[in-house]
Amino acid sequence: MMCPLPRILSLIGVVFTLVALTALPFAACGSSDDTEPETTVEEDVLDRLPEVPEPSEPAPPDTSPRGVFDDAQAMWRQEFEAAGVDYVPAELTIFSDQVDTACGTQSAGIGPFYCPADHGVYLDTTFFDALGRQAGVELGDVAQAYVVAHEVGHHVQTLVGTLQRKAEADEQDPAGKNERSVRFELQADCFAGIWKHSRYQRGQLTAHDLEEALRAAAVIGDDFQQARATGTIRPEDWTHGSSAQRQHWLTTGFEQGKPAACDTFGS
Repeated sequence: MMCPLPRILSLIGVVFTLVALTALPFAACGSSDDTEPETTVEEDVLDRLPEVPEPSEPAPPDTSPRGVFDDAQAMWRQEFEAAGVDYVPAELTIFSDQVDTACGTQSAGIGPFYCPADHGVYLDTTFFDALGRQAGVELGDVAQAYVVAHEVGHHVQTLVGTLQRKAEADEQDPAGKNERSVRFELQADCFAGIWKHSRYQRGQLTAHDLEEALRAAAVIGDDFQQARATGTIRPEDWTHGSSAQRQHWLTTGFEQGKPAACDTFGS
């Protein structure tokens, strides 16, 4: 199958419609075909990033996609500065129907995604309603926040060089591409959990909120998606991880609050 957008990193990695869920070939297009962005830092930067600090004073949460995006970026900027590393900001685009990016033109059907070529997070908010209807669950603001934080996590992976190293490994070892894709996506889940840790410290996240985020992580697991689409679960085709894996790494980030805890490639 030809990959129409080889450089897009989507949260789900499959095309959703309001009629039915499809299987997972689009996710296998992955992130290894185009030239990697030049903005990367040394390999050990994650070990140098500290545990996210407690805030000096509480602030009311902004649960809108823009508010979550800005808040997650502010946290990562602070992390990078603590490690003596410049943080290059991402850009958020909220769209409907289709959008033009440096990774090409993409329809809303793919769901939220990150384009490394322009450091862009792209979000179609109607995606959440469609996904919730298909999965038979309600996905509220907290679930949407998890998705946005996950995509910002892909931006962090780009800045620290994880994306580039993954692409190089995929070229040298194509047979291991799917497994690396899973580990890559799970790390973005863990990074989203770190942001939730930060919000919890500020009194802006409750136990119920975390449960909702974990429910969203289950819905977008590869096994859940495959079972709904085909009735058959094929782990060898996974590109984003099972429901249990995604919940585990989201929880790990939330509990640890430290980027070094998100070593999904070494676990």
